[in-house]
Formats: sequence, C-alpha cells, structure tokens
Amino acid sequence: MTYDILGDVHGCLQEFKHLTVRLNYTWKDGRPVHADGRKLVFVGDITDRGPDSVAMIELVSGIVKNGSGLYVPGNHCNKLYRYMSGNPVRVAHGLETTVRELNALPEKKKNFIVQTFLDLYEHSPLSLILDQGNLVVCHAGIREEDIGKPMDKRIESFILYGDTTGQTDERGLPERRDWAKNYHGTALVVYGHTPVKTPRWKNRTLNLDTGCVFGGALSALRYPEQQIISIPSSMPVMADRFISFPD
Repeated sequence: MTYDILGDVHGCLQEFKHLTVRLNYTWKDGRPVHADGRKLVFVGDITDRGPDSVAMIELVSGIVKNGSGLYVPGNHCNKLYRYMSGNPVRVAHGLETTVRELNALPEKKKNFIVQTFLDLYEHSPLSLILDQGNLVVCHAGIREEDIGKPMDKRIESFILYGDTTGQTDERGLPERRDWAKNYHGTALVVYGHTPVKTPRWKNRTLNLDTGCVFGGALSALRYPEQQIISIPSSMPVMADRFISFPD
C-alpha cells in the first residue's frame, strides 16, 4: 500500500485541495481520488484556527468512510470531541473558530456535522501501524517502547500532546521537549503537532507540521518513496508560532 501523509491542516481547505492536486489526486464528487489507489493519511488537527473546519470534517469523514484515507486524532480533535460531547472545555486556542462556524449553521446541518465528527473520532485509532510495522503515524509522537502497546492515559497523553515539561508558555500552551532526539526505533514515526518551518527529520522520525495555519506551508510525505511535497500557505505569517530544536 502507498500513502500520502499530510501534516496538520487546521481548517485550511484551500491548501489541502492544492496539495492533493500536487500529489496527483483528481477531485470527483467533491473528494480527492488517486488513480493508483494511494491513500491519504491525516496526522490529526484537521480543524481550528483556519477558515474551513466544517468542510474539513465533512471531507475527512467521507474520505475515511469510502476507504480512500486514514485519520488519527490530534489534541485539537480531542478537545473538539469533548466540546461536542457536552463536556466543559475552554473555548480558546483555536476552538473558538470552529465553534463559530458551527453556530452559524442551520440547526439541522450543525447536528449533522457534530454527529459526523463524533463518529469519525470514535472510530479512529490514536496511532496507526502500517507497512508491516515499518511506519507509524500519530499526532504528536510516540516513544519506541510504546509502539503497539495497549493504550493507557500516559501513552494517550504523549500521542496527543508530545513530551511536555508540565509548564506552560506565555500563551498558556504546554512547553514541549524534543522527544525525537531520544527516539531510536527502526519504524519511521510520522507526526505533526509542533509547527516547524520545514519538515524535520530526526533519527527515524519526521515532523510534517509546517504551520500552514500560521502562514508556513502544508506538507505531505509520499510513502514509501519518502518524498516530501509542500505548498505555501495563504494565511498571514505568524513567525512566533514556529518552534525550533537544536540538532
């Protein structure tokens, strides 16, 4: 099986469409289809901050349902799921844009989108092990020793938020450690979550979150070719949102 793994889309529908065309997908009946049967794989955080979160929910759900793609949830997906499930969450850090879109919909359409996302989230694994164990896809990363283990709260937290210090930065966001420098597994781990200016290879890991919603780019890895395709973002550049780690 061949895959095209996409970094965090965050509601950037226009860039998603452009990237799929660059990856040689054609759009039929409102969805991207590849003539060679390649599958799209989403590393999570398909909503929030960008302009078209509702459209991305419908698209990704349809792609997964018809068997032409795979999806793992990210931390923003988890928060949106909790919000849609009626749990108390702080509507901030991007969630407010998705909530605004939802509240602008007619009630019937809103209920449909909510149920669509709940179904997508509930039927999606937090990590994917593909290509006979040679490829792992998750949102924020995973420790070598946790690959394939039964999910628990510790592993779930790492997959959704990465390796954090327990402290928050000036924006109230968790401070992140460079987990990839300590990864020495043989499986290639492809993830997102932490915006970087260019796709970052470290050991056998690849961070594909090139900050599309912050004015960077939307990036994809063609697998097994290990070719990266990126298209520039149309969003305003927010240089302070990008993170760099010493190599």
